Amino acid sequence: MNAVMPACIHVLGLGVNHEAELSADALLKLQDVDLVIGSQRQLETVDHLLPTGKRTLLLPKLSQLKTVIVQEVEQNNSVMVLASGDPLFYGIGRWFSRHFSLEQLCFYPAVSSLQTACHRLGMSMQDVDVLSLHGRPLLKLRTRLRQNQPLLVLTDKNSTPQALAKECLDCGFDEATLTVCEVLGYPDEKIHRFSATELLETSRSVVFDPLHVTLIKPGINRGFLPAFPGIPDKDFVTDHKDAGRGMISKREVRLSILSMLNVVKGDCVWDIGAGCGGVAVELAYWNADSEIFAVEHHEDRLKCLNENRQRFGVVSNLNVVEGFAPQALLDLPTPNKVFIGGSGGEMPKLLSQIWQLLPRDGVLMASAVTEDSKQCLFDFWQQRSEAADCLAETQQLAVSRGNTLAGQLMYRPNLPVNLYKFVKESTSGQSESYSG
Repeated sequence: MNAVMPACIHVLGLGVNHEAELSADALLKLQDVDLVIGSQRQLETVDHLLPTGKRTLLLPKLSQLKTVIVQEVEQNNSVMVLASGDPLFYGIGRWFSRHFSLEQLCFYPAVSSLQTACHRLGMSMQDVDVLSLHGRPLLKLRTRLRQNQPLLVLTDKNSTPQALAKECLDCGFDEATLTVCEVLGYPDEKIHRFSATELLETSRSVVFDPLHVTLIKPGINRGFLPAFPGIPDKDFVTDHKDAGRGMISKREVRLSILSMLNVVKGDCVWDIGAGCGGVAVELAYWNADSEIFAVEHHEDRLKCLNENRQRFGVVSNLNVVEGFAPQALLDLPTPNKVFIGGSGGEMPKLLSQIWQLLPRDGVLMASAVTEDSKQCLFDFWQQRSEAADCLAETQQLAVSRGNTLAGQLMYRPNLPVNLYKFVKESTSGQSESYSG
């Protein structure tokens, strides 16, 4: 039986206190390691616990940190990296788990600022959603604002309480309240509650300590952010003068597409011929841990697509690709799910090449309104039936929406849409890269 080598990289959570209070094993390891790495504030927190002459290093950028640690480990030195709160809850611990083996690592948990904020405010942790905007776009907040759902936010210089308040108001949460918990665990700890409107009105006179956590209670949603899949057509920016019209998949069709694609965590999805972004935006909004690539070439629709990307806050996982398919697909990561909403006359070529590209269990979906596109999809369905290499599903949606004419209710029909879904069962002919 092989002996297990002791961990050489230690990640220490300091908790929420102006002086670290460590467990006996964490304290022993802190005094025993060859190098302690942390921010200035963190090193000051443990300074009274370090033996004289202990080697310390200010925390470098993450791009440099791995090199520093690898060099130390190669010299048989042990390293301790100081972390704020709980290292494995929105902390640096996740980065270590991605870059080093579990056998090399040892974590020392502590109470986080998020837990402490909940305790100060008398709230159960399981009743609160959590979002980190540290180093992330402020607009990402829009993907997490939900009616009456408390949200704890970790922030940076771009996501101040005032900026959060403005986002709440801009999105229609005009009754939102924000509770700012500053320097938790320190002698000058402060907790203040504001309405979003009040916070903006006093934005110039109120300055918050950089070390803070903000609790948002959004209240009632009177804006455009959805609470459930199926965003109303009128809430999208489109290339038509009338709200809800233009180059987007209509809500009833869009819901069927979302359901049939069944996107899950980690999927890479292409939306080809994305138009103004109805499908791509909803895919990105409801699947934060998947990468969505929206391909479009039309200038006006591209503008709308980008505006909708900003409007709904899906700036982290919706990637807009300008150009014609199939040429625009050459440099994209390999997908496991593809939706073709528009083909620019290239439907047969796209269907054939994407089918070769998809891995086993990959999904290819397409919609068609014109007779030419319908025929292309029917021909491909026949090819797949003969090859017996997929599970196929198709449906035709014919939606009529209620309207009034001369004060009377009537139903106005939309053009029927054919949807096809193909799930790949065989890896024969599979390609590892896209070739236009």
